[in-house]
Amino acid sequence: MARILTITLNPALDLNVELERMQPGAVNRATETRLVPAGKGINVARVLARLGHRVTVSGLLGEANAGVFEQLFIDEELEDSFVRVPGQTRTNIKLADAGGQVTEINGPGFAVPADIRNRLKQHLTLLVTDCDAMIVAGSLPPGLPAKAVADLVGLGHETGKPVWLDASGDALAQGLTAAPYGIKPNLEELSGWVGQPLADDEAINAAIRRLQGAGVRHAVVSLGSDGVRWWSGSESRAATPPEVSVANTVCAGDTLLAGMVHGLLTTPEQPEQVLGYATALSAECVRHVGVGEPDAPDFQSLFEQTRITPWPGNNNIGEMPS
Repeated sequence: MARILTITLNPALDLNVELERMQPGAVNRATETRLVPAGKGINVARVLARLGHRVTVSGLLGEANAGVFEQLFIDEELEDSFVRVPGQTRTNIKLADAGGQVTEINGPGFAVPADIRNRLKQHLTLLVTDCDAMIVAGSLPPGLPAKAVADLVGLGHETGKPVWLDASGDALAQGLTAAPYGIKPNLEELSGWVGQPLADDEAINAAIRRLQGAGVRHAVVSLGSDGVRWWSGSESRAATPPEVSVANTVCAGDTLLAGMVHGLLTTPEQPEQVLGYATALSAECVRHVGVGEPDAPDFQSLFEQTRITPWPGNNNIGEMPS
């Protein structure tokens, strides 16, 4: 299997709270609570490790409460190469009701040392040379400029490694200036980059043409229950997921990205299988708290129920760089 590096600049301790129904301004009683070390890059890494890849996790980690993350890395067989910084890694609260709706309250994160960009780049330069792919995922801690994301994407170019980017807002905008190999926004994040709602297929296709102009080779857009759209080369495909009971959607996008990277590294000549597998794994994920389980007993059935079709726009989007 492949050697993969994931970078999480603003990890978090996720306090997942499950409720029957969320009632603002009232006393709410949880049916279950879980405190889990997380962050988009860490979530992606956990799935990739379960799929058999050798995964190194890096980025920035508060040294004051690093122990719980270190235990997770041991448990999930992830190679820990985080740069420790003074302070605590933030805590995020995720409130999920029985209908699958999630309300998130995200903490601010640690203060970033003034020299951290140079320290981080020097540290990652050594790691990138030994990987087959690199993933930059998640938000930025206060004090770290969005330009740092472009620097990381550029590091992949310097070493000839494909870089996937999963970010939003300024981090996405800056990262795109460095032409990542692939991106995985959801519709809201892509709309934010464009600067207006993407209300129909024509608007989405127009956004993809802009991504082509930015040099992106693969664009995977998650549309929630409406499935996934993937543009690559001159082809575009749509994936319709199987119907499942939705319990928690927090890690669905991270699981989707992990599935896509896995497929493109192992079976790039079978694009329909790549997209179908990743979509089915994301559908498996929303049935429970946490990342997707490739070894779920009924996963093969979920995969077989996932429908892949050409996406309207094959001929009018144009060809993405190969």
